[in-house]
Amino acid sequence: MALVIDLKPGEKILIGDAVITNDSQRTRLHIAGEAPIMREKDIMREEHAVQTPCSRLYFLVQCMYMARSTEGYQPPYFEQAELVQQAAPSCKVFIIQMNEEILAERYYKALKLAKQLIEHEKELIENATQQSA
Repeated sequence: MALVIDLKPGEKILIGDAVITNDSQRTRLHIAGEAPIMREKDIMREEHAVQTPCSRLYFLVQCMYMARSTEGYQPPYFEQAELVQQAAPSCKVFIIQMNEEILAERYYKALKLAKQLIEHEKELIENATQQSA
């Protein structure tokens, strides 16, 4: 079964190593195959990955998903995941699930969990900010 993606005018999508930019009209793509696919809105640029500990995790999972080889990304990911768990134990449930997906080479599922982890991190930061005010 093919993946169906609707692109807005001017929206970009990354399929494997190729960046595809939609023209001026809405477009529907039917994509079959095993290439990694990411919408522009889901791609984290490296300079944004340093903003928070969980954004670094997201970026490393994104690199694993898009890369042909994950060897260079897994060690820093697991190191960062350990640091996040130590600093914020409530993140552990997300990280355990992400680790399971990564070890099973289901990087897209791990990426979705990493997005949820970033939302959880935002809540933690908001709560800490409100309590200190």
